[in-house]
Amino acid sequence: MSLGFLMKLKILWALYDIEKIYYPILAAIGIPVNVLAIVILFRGKCGLSKCVTSYLVAMAAADLLVIILDLILRQIPIVYRIQFTFLFYVRVCNIHAILLYAATDCSVWFTVTFSFDRFVAICCQKLKVKYCTKKTAVVVVGTVTVLSCLKNCFWYFLYTRQYTRSNSPWFCFVAIAAYRSLAWAIVELMHYILTPFIPFVLILLFNAVTVRNIIVASRTRRRLRDRSSGASHSDPEMVNRRKSMILLFVISANFILLWVVFMVCSILKRLDYLSYMYSVPLPTFLPEIGFILQLLSCCTNTFIYAVTQRKFRQELTNGVKYPLTRMVKLIR
Repeated sequence: MSLGFLMKLKILWALYDIEKIYYPILAAIGIPVNVLAIVILFRGKCGLSKCVTSYLVAMAAADLLVIILDLILRQIPIVYRIQFTFLFYVRVCNIHAILLYAATDCSVWFTVTFSFDRFVAICCQKLKVKYCTKKTAVVVVGTVTVLSCLKNCFWYFLYTRQYTRSNSPWFCFVAIAAYRSLAWAIVELMHYILTPFIPFVLILLFNAVTVRNIIVASRTRRRLRDRSSGASHSDPEMVNRRKSMILLFVISANFILLWVVFMVCSILKRLDYLSYMYSVPLPTFLPEIGFILQLLSCCTNTFIYAVTQRKFRQELTNGVKYPLTRMVKLIR
């Protein structure tokens, strides 16, 4: 064995050991923080518009489902194989796959729809009045959810009902007829292109145009205010726009950075199975890093809200203090 191969193998086994600790901790943190985010945002006391709140609640709910379906019901049984041997006798893997990939699609595309909503709100003033409403947000979220479920029904026929308990793009046994079928390969490749490659492109595009618009508008308004007043004063409109830009940029950057490894590995792995990409071998540990980062993205948005939104921090603090205060009163 070469020294490079041994090094890659050591890194892979080290990642397996890390995952045994990392995944349970991530689940223990991810579920309560997403539930807390849903409750806080749903109350509508964070100073955000109803439209924005609807998208953020949908994102938190989708992330919660991914944590349950992917982290708890897929990744943890993989790293604790001995404790979950009974999964060999549970024949629901293809149904699990539909729900898991539908939830993942929702999580990704809700981020896209949120980015588009902020793009319209900042760059398309005439469309803003009609589009940036709670009713539209609910319709968009519902449409994305239905389309995500319909899109992922093909996994029922590609996968069998039995789990493989292997951390690869295929976590169920694949139907023999589909394993090296060109038609199924194209369908599966399109799946990875639609989620998350196209969302990557759309988010970058919307953010670039939105940020450019804010910068240009900020300079124009500053010049006009300076000419009219002769001094520089705080502009509430631009302050609100900058806050929206910060929230949008941080959420989008978080999504892109944590998903990029998973996206590249999934697409190249699918091409590799078809013998198209043997010239670009992937290190064995790279897909594991992709899974680790992708699942982390389901737990970070709540912390982003806490850092960027003052009223969300206040509500979060009150939510943490309330049960402690009640306990103290009961003890007394």
